[in-house]
Amino acid sequence: MVIGARKGSVVTVHEDSPHDPFDRDLPFHGLGASGWEGFEDDDVPTPIDEQEREAIEEDLLDLEAFEELLRPRGVRGLVILCDECHEEHYHDWDMLRSNLKQLLRAGTTAPHEPPFQPDPRDYVSWDYCRGYRDAHLHESWTTRRRRR
Repeated sequence: MVIGARKGSVVTVHEDSPHDPFDRDLPFHGLGASGWEGFEDDDVPTPIDEQEREAIEEDLLDLEAFEELLRPRGVRGLVILCDECHEEHYHDWDMLRSNLKQLLRAGTTAPHEPPFQPDPRDYVSWDYCRGYRDAHLHESWTTRRRRR
């Protein structure tokens, strides 16, 4: 089956064949005059609202505290259960920070390359980090009270 045959700069496309989306000679790649008719709302990032912005900024502050407490103990980052594929994804501290900052700027994150063969023992959950931080703060507070 022939998808297209080039004749100079003209492309002949057979009706029963799909268009090649990478063929620059096909105007708008079959998307219509504005180029947006074929997209769903989910395809276009929407700006984040003020509540989402505050939550992300809070997450960045938490992440900084978590890293400060846990990196010296050998923790490389966080493990997050993906809502879409229901698998665990491992994020190093720097990658997660970068994703959160990009989410603040653009309202979405770009795909990223996961760590190569991560050791699950090197990553902890967000809840573990919160519990560890809270225990550390409680211990610090208790130690200061005893000194009085």
